[in-house]
Amino acid sequence: MVGRLREEKVFKDPVHRYIHVRDRLIWDLIGASEFQRLRRIRQLGTSYVTFHGAEHSRFNHSLGVYEIMRRLLAQFEQRLLFSFSEEERLLCLSAALLHDIGHGPYSHSFEKVFHTEHEEWTRHILVGDTQVNRILHGVSSDFPHKVAAVIGKTYENPLVTSLISSQIDADRMDYLLRDTYYTGTNYGSFDIERILRVLRPHGDKLVVKHTGMHAVEDYIAARYQMYWQVYFHRVTRSAEVILRKIFERARDLYRDGYAFQWHPVHFIPLFEQSITLEQYLALDESTAMFYMNEWCNEKDEILRDLAQRFVNRRLFKYVEYAEKVESVEWKREIDELFHAVGINPSYYLGVDSPSDLPYDVYRSGEDGDRTPIYLLMPDDSLVELSKRSVIVESISGKRQYDHKLYYPLDFLEDGTRDPNIVEEIKRRLRVQQ
Repeated sequence: MVGRLREEKVFKDPVHRYIHVRDRLIWDLIGASEFQRLRRIRQLGTSYVTFHGAEHSRFNHSLGVYEIMRRLLAQFEQRLLFSFSEEERLLCLSAALLHDIGHGPYSHSFEKVFHTEHEEWTRHILVGDTQVNRILHGVSSDFPHKVAAVIGKTYENPLVTSLISSQIDADRMDYLLRDTYYTGTNYGSFDIERILRVLRPHGDKLVVKHTGMHAVEDYIAARYQMYWQVYFHRVTRSAEVILRKIFERARDLYRDGYAFQWHPVHFIPLFEQSITLEQYLALDESTAMFYMNEWCNEKDEILRDLAQRFVNRRLFKYVEYAEKVESVEWKREIDELFHAVGINPSYYLGVDSPSDLPYDVYRSGEDGDRTPIYLLMPDDSLVELSKRSVIVESISGKRQYDHKLYYPLDFLEDGTRDPNIVEEIKRRLRVQQ
């Protein structure tokens, strides 16, 4: 499994044009069933309900991260900047390819409801009884654990880790370019060719040659724009809220002994919190959508309605939900008003508060491990990026939140509920705007 292919394999790619595979290890990993499963998991979850082109998978994103890593390592070697040992070169490429292999269907919504972590499932896939593990084991007996350590950010060489997980890494560079391409937007565009040329290994750090500062500014601005214009889009978040409520309702019904018309075999281990690796790998978005379609015809009115909303894009409306005016008392009163008109707030009121920190540095007295971006100056000294960039300094350390409350306006306006209570609900919701 170690060695080169007799003939280079290529994948045609809309972002990088071609993805080149020369190592047998990488070719075998791509063919493993656990990696092929990523074809059936979307990269952007529910974003396709907002941006119809966002149907791309974690499979093609993972190939893209691998390709960026391959080009970066090749450039280091060609320009005599640095050369990894053969095992660490394969380690970098394998970690890049496999970094997302543990994701489940509609990953983040799925994780919130069932309290799973894709990072932990990635580790299980790498070191457990899988095709991927057996392929990695062909390099050396401890190679699967090394790949897991790189992805888990515990590997002994921080330089290797920073190539796949830092504030400027192969993963972020690919998902920004790929997501902007498939959503049909321009927010995530930046000059990757320039950035790859100015990245430098420096001791145990990945740094940026000082002449590349403005290219990195564009990269950080692209990331900022993608989060607020694409990843946190209100329609996408509405679909995510409904998806979480579907999973919650199905779980609650199962625990209450409800007799499903189509028994949710694949979800029962999740409901019971006893899921095995084999059962987890059997879950993908095709499976989830099968149950979603079945639940559109369930006897339970809430599960049926929520599933129909998701499948047919009949989403919740929203109001701005300012955290400063949020209170337990206000939420209790809104819940009571929803109950009064026959709407269960547990499944029809959803607070969503995504946040983003576009760039950050460690500050004295703060918790957390932050690896800033350093500029490599002409005298070989390192200067943290925000010390030289006015643009980056202006957003550094500034976490922004987007608080919204999602609810079914169509239920309130269907003419079957007490108009006085409905008007009171609308009045109270407007207070939050």
